[in-house]
Amino acid sequence: MAQVELRNVVKRFGSTQVVHGADLIIEDNEFIVLVGPSGCGKSTILRMIAGLESVSGGEICIDRKPINEVVPKDRNVAMVFQNYALYPHMSVFDNIAFSLKMARLPKTEIAEKVAQAADILELTPYLHRKPAELSGGQRQRVAMGRAIVRKPAVFLFDEPLSNLDAQLRTQMRMELKKLHLKMKTTTIYVTHDQVEAMTLADKIVILKDGYIQQVGSPIEVFERPINRFVASFIGNPPINIFPASVAVQNGLVTAHIGDLVLPVPKPLGLINGQDILIGIRPDSIKAGHGLSALPDEWKIHGKVIVSEILGGQSLLEFTTSGNTIIAELEGRILKRHGDSIELGIDLNRLLFFDPVTEQAIY
Repeated sequence: MAQVELRNVVKRFGSTQVVHGADLIIEDNEFIVLVGPSGCGKSTILRMIAGLESVSGGEICIDRKPINEVVPKDRNVAMVFQNYALYPHMSVFDNIAFSLKMARLPKTEIAEKVAQAADILELTPYLHRKPAELSGGQRQRVAMGRAIVRKPAVFLFDEPLSNLDAQLRTQMRMELKKLHLKMKTTTIYVTHDQVEAMTLADKIVILKDGYIQQVGSPIEVFERPINRFVASFIGNPPINIFPASVAVQNGLVTAHIGDLVLPVPKPLGLINGQDILIGIRPDSIKAGHGLSALPDEWKIHGKVIVSEILGGQSLLEFTTSGNTIIAELEGRILKRHGDSIELGIDLNRLLFFDPVTEQAIY
């Protein structure tokens, strides 16, 4: 159990600064996901916490004790790498037990700890096998087992699922979540996959170019992004964003996206003639039963470009008033290219951004 704190942490490689004054508190037992595009600094932050990279400035603390000068083996953290880092000539048992043997624990204690970890990870039948005889998911569980037996204060995961196929990634996400609920250990997880971030995290830390953009729960960063970058990065399919202008007449506020005119139910201090950016989440667009719940003035007509059915949902790309929009709709929308369709937009979920600063307007 441990709280992890970053205080104005900086990292430079030569003259290049890759982490810019990161401030972050990770509470005891939290599952935190660092997410962002390649090169944003997320793995560098993880490696600084692990002690695999030095800190150029600022301070990292575990349980309020500075660890900048503490060697990795004494930090009481365990890291699971992207490539598993298993010893191919060793059995699963010996891979899991390696750190315990290096610590010269008694054989009976090692056997007990390995058995406990194997039971948690459903690896007991495979303890005699070599890594080459295992599937990718089983190898990943062995890597986790090697971390579990140490009973660290903090688990660190560096894109552990990126080498797995899509179906196995989904399965392993569920396994990781269950593991965290069992172990109740502070967990810091790095990924570039925002779906992993949304499904795993208690809190998400979104980074760009070495700067922390926003920290919040998955719902918070999805529904109330702090800027255009966060809005665009979080969400799959991505948000629709359009330049627009504001019109105010007789107290009614409307947003004009080309020829498309949308009432604005939450004016937020917008003024006549103001230029803005409008964000429309694909799932805020409704058809069928969802459409009937919206006021008539929130409804639009469009022409289908392409429709994809994904089980109980549909992705629809359509045009309306000269604008191309992507919608994520409930149910199976059986439409073809060129078909007309009536849709509605939940205008209470519109997002507004300043076109210059790209900061959200709330």
